[in-house]
Amino acid sequence: MRLPLIKHLTDFIEKNDQDYVLETLETLEFLTESDNIKDEELDVLGELISNLYGAIEVHDMIQSGKSKKEALNDFMKRVLGSIDK
Repeated sequence: MRLPLIKHLTDFIEKNDQDYVLETLETLEFLTESDNIKDEELDVLGELISNLYGAIEVHDMIQSGKSKKEALNDFMKRVLGSIDK
């Protein structure tokens, strides 16, 4: 996951609508089920999917009252904490 991409996607959600991101996720997840996708392409799709889900989580935290900076920092702390376990 890359914080700058998650921040950029969060900006997109704020300007547009979360539904665009959810529909994109459905499409990308459907693509991963194809037998014609190469391993390298799966890696890229996985990275995109994780960044999109991260942006949705950050957006949800912002909607619940956190500042964007606080939401981004809390999200990354949680991600890094799960990696350390």
